[in-house]
Amino acid sequence: MMDNEFPFPSDGKRYYTWNRHLRGQFGEKIMKISLDAGFDCPNRDGTVAFGGCTFCSVAGSGDFAGDRVDPIPVQFEQVKAKMHRKWKDAKYIAYFQAYTNTHAPIEVIKRQFEAALAQDNVVGISIGTRPDCLPDEVVEYLAELNERTYLWVELGLQTVHERTAQLINRAHDFDTYKKGVDKLRAHGINICSHIINGLPLEDRDMMMETAQAVAKLDVQGIKIHLLHLLQGTPMVKQYEKGMLEFLEKDAYIQLVADQLEIIPPGMVVQRITGDGPIDLMIGPMWSTNKWEVLNGIDKELETRGSWQGKHYAGSVII
Repeated sequence: MMDNEFPFPSDGKRYYTWNRHLRGQFGEKIMKISLDAGFDCPNRDGTVAFGGCTFCSVAGSGDFAGDRVDPIPVQFEQVKAKMHRKWKDAKYIAYFQAYTNTHAPIEVIKRQFEAALAQDNVVGISIGTRPDCLPDEVVEYLAELNERTYLWVELGLQTVHERTAQLINRAHDFDTYKKGVDKLRAHGINICSHIINGLPLEDRDMMMETAQAVAKLDVQGIKIHLLHLLQGTPMVKQYEKGMLEFLEKDAYIQLVADQLEIIPPGMVVQRITGDGPIDLMIGPMWSTNKWEVLNGIDKELETRGSWQGKHYAGSVII
């Protein structure tokens, strides 16, 4: 039996889901439409490094986004048509997912974002980027967007451990990340932090430390990813050298439950697993059954009599 500290309604989930948050915000189903604005990434093009993050595919983590050769309105309609196979009636958040979506001249950024916002039934925009790609003029534009639409900025942290950051060629440090958060939060902009479980040479304690660090940041959402090793990525060489071992399914389920317990109950959990293109997947192959993983996390929390934030107390992790 649970006591009255349990903060969530009985909808089958013991964490603050993205779907629940959006239904509370808009009162109806909202879908993300993944778009590719044609931007590059500063650790691919030599601005800060070459080669990109070692886990990142040639699509720049936008494997399920639209085709960058098409204009934004065309991408939007094509992705929307696929999404409507699952949900017939919904409104939309334009999701700029691929590569670094503030790594371009401001006039180009504005043109692409405004094209998405002009599509019918778009109620907001979510922008994936890096904390070292937030120049003042971009932040000022994001602040203006935040006044007239529903805005999230997604920042890829992945890990707080600098050794790992170097191994994956992230090309920025944790201090840079915190400064990026501060710049956005000065304007009240919602931030979603991405972390990855299963990175090379990281053990459970290290992954928990990353979740603990996010719990202490002024961020409003989190995406918890499982590392997927994809063909053609630089990380394949690390795997071949024995630097990477795939997490087992049960270990991942228990780890995510542990991480959920220590983050704030009001932090929106936008993702707790993930999938990659099946034709490129090297492993772990169990992750391709996403619903089995999600159900396993639900069951683990229920078995524990636990929930998101059960072991969170302000800025102190217990």
